[in-house]
Amino acid sequence: MSPIQQLQSARALALGDGRYYPTIIPGVLPIISFSAEQSLEVQRWGADFLAEAFASPAWPSDVKENSAPSVLATLKDYLENVVDTSVVKSSIQAAASVYPLVYRHTVHNANDAHNWQLMSAIKANILRRMDAAPPGVRVCCVKFLQQVVLVQTPGVVDPRRPDHSDISLALAPRDHPLIPDGLLVTATLNTLGVLMHRRPIAANKILTSIFNFNPLKLASSSPLTPRNKVIMKSIERTTKSLLMNIMKRDPQNPINGRIQQFLERMHRMRVELVDDVNRKRPAPSEPTDGLDQAKRQRVAAGAPSAVTKDPLPTAPPLPPGPISWRQLFTLNPEGSTVNFDVQAFRDPEQLVRILVPVLQSVDPVKLGHALNIVRSRYLSLSQATRAAQPTAPLTAEDEEEYEPDFEPEDAEQINNKLDGLPPTDLAFQAGPSAPLAPYKLPEAPPLTEREIQRYGDLTVSRAFGMLSSVDDTQKSKVAKGGFNRLAASDYGRDAWVTILSRLATRASAGLEDPQEGIKVEHAVSNSKGSLSISDTVRDGMYNYIISDWKKRIDVATLWLNEEWYNDTVLAQSKDVATHGTANGDTFTSVLNAPNGNYQRCALRLIDGILPYVEHTDKLILRFLSEVPALNYEILIRLKKMAEDPERIDLACNALHYLHMFRPPVRNIVVDVLTEIYQTNDRARPSAKKLLARWNPEVLSEEDAPPIKTEGGQMGKETANGSLEVKAAS
Repeated sequence: MSPIQQLQSARALALGDGRYYPTIIPGVLPIISFSAEQSLEVQRWGADFLAEAFASPAWPSDVKENSAPSVLATLKDYLENVVDTSVVKSSIQAAASVYPLVYRHTVHNANDAHNWQLMSAIKANILRRMDAAPPGVRVCCVKFLQQVVLVQTPGVVDPRRPDHSDISLALAPRDHPLIPDGLLVTATLNTLGVLMHRRPIAANKILTSIFNFNPLKLASSSPLTPRNKVIMKSIERTTKSLLMNIMKRDPQNPINGRIQQFLERMHRMRVELVDDVNRKRPAPSEPTDGLDQAKRQRVAAGAPSAVTKDPLPTAPPLPPGPISWRQLFTLNPEGSTVNFDVQAFRDPEQLVRILVPVLQSVDPVKLGHALNIVRSRYLSLSQATRAAQPTAPLTAEDEEEYEPDFEPEDAEQINNKLDGLPPTDLAFQAGPSAPLAPYKLPEAPPLTEREIQRYGDLTVSRAFGMLSSVDDTQKSKVAKGGFNRLAASDYGRDAWVTILSRLATRASAGLEDPQEGIKVEHAVSNSKGSLSISDTVRDGMYNYIISDWKKRIDVATLWLNEEWYNDTVLAQSKDVATHGTANGDTFTSVLNAPNGNYQRCALRLIDGILPYVEHTDKLILRFLSEVPALNYEILIRLKKMAEDPERIDLACNALHYLHMFRPPVRNIVVDVLTEIYQTNDRARPSAKKLLARWNPEVLSEEDAPPIKTEGGQMGKETANGSLEVKAAS
């Protein structure tokens, strides 16, 4: 056996089961390793095999990581010594798959400098090919660069849900001896200023990258050792210097605002993450405005307002005598809002549109100060009212007549007591007020036909959305009760299907009263909305079944049973209204009515299912056996299915099954088989077997079955009616 044949056998074994890759790779490496006497065919096979092996998902990533270092030397030799384009392309693709694995291996094995040097040499070789290599090789180099960028940029690290398959810069500690640290980051930042100055077209991309860069990430990802603090401060200062120079070079640049926000955010982060560690203790939380009664001498309370930008408003004292509510809340009698009459606004929404922006623009400090003034006025008036109210001593008669009343007082009793008080007892006088009319919500405008149709469609779509959210494997816990079962007995799939199918079939017809049902059906025939909603439900049911018909074939049967039941009851009601009694043929003649919903829905559903039926799908037999009624127009669809050579047996078996277990359609089955026999040459042998027993008269002379004569001989009828006798075997 030649080496190539041995290698192909090993490759076939690995493709059959990915667990063999860790044992096959060490076995083939001595054969595919580069040498001066090695054939080009073996080199091509080796490069292709390595690219295919490390890109295969058939073996786990941790096992690949153990095997990745062993192939680095072979890939390096291929890239440095082989000029064949196919070998170079496959080697670069293999290096793209191996690079993340070697990176993680180096993170976990900091002393393995040899393998990282091999990987660095491979990366340098690939990068040198970006300018002068052929287009196919350069495309592979771009794939390798994608892996390098993914690995050498920090990924999102969520300690709550760690992603072990994501290999990024976040895996490497800052003090790793082999992987680049903060010095290279600082050097990179120092070069960005020159790039932005010399290449303004790339300035926006560079600034966006800087804004997404966190110079203080080291403080949250690792302990703050003295070395890490130096690295972090160096990166922070370099970033700050770069951005400050950008702002100084162009003070009118519109992006300076974002730069200033980034610098402020970086400063706050440094204070929170670094400076808090150096602080001995937080500053005492005591007031500095001279109002602390425990430790400082009390001074004037108006001191804080002297240092504010806008002095707080002051209010004049209230006039003597009775005070109205308007005077109580008026702080500036000479203001422009004193004469503002709220009752002039008849539309409350207009008043809301004015008050909401006004309240949003109010200074919270001034608002609190105004509330304190009103509160102080109210307390002063309340105390003055209680002091001015005369108190008379209780007499003996009053004491005898006093009986505590524990019953709650209603509104009328409270008003009567208030009416008996003298005018001086009222601290506030009610201003003029208009009588309040009972509030009534405005009536909604009538919906147009288009709005009714749109809202109906939205309701139906939401109902089918809830139906789709129910698990298809959920079984109903309530026993089935035929057509009289309760539709909303549970929240399973069958309940929703029953509700929707009855919404489509029974929403526009009164099934309780036959006479009334006919009238209602006739009345709603001119109403576009009701029938349109029923058709919308039927369209939704059809789309729901067709989207996964194999799992929802029972839904199709249930829906068609509801349609058949509704058409039958309506036909019976019409027959009673016409003749006075129900005709026995009503239940069968309604199936062939041209305007029946069952016939239309059944044909549409079968036409939608049959194109997707395969020769192994026996569900079509179940569907045809469970639908409530069949006729020629439905079964003739099997003739179309029999035109597919792979589905001839399935179509004939379905007709055979219906002939055996559904006697009412036997004649229709024979007619369909006869048409298949006469028009389809490929299906003729299968149809002949069935027609020989059920209708041999339609068979041709050569396909006619033998006839047994009285003498025990077998014969066959000829074209002229005579019997051709053959010796019985």
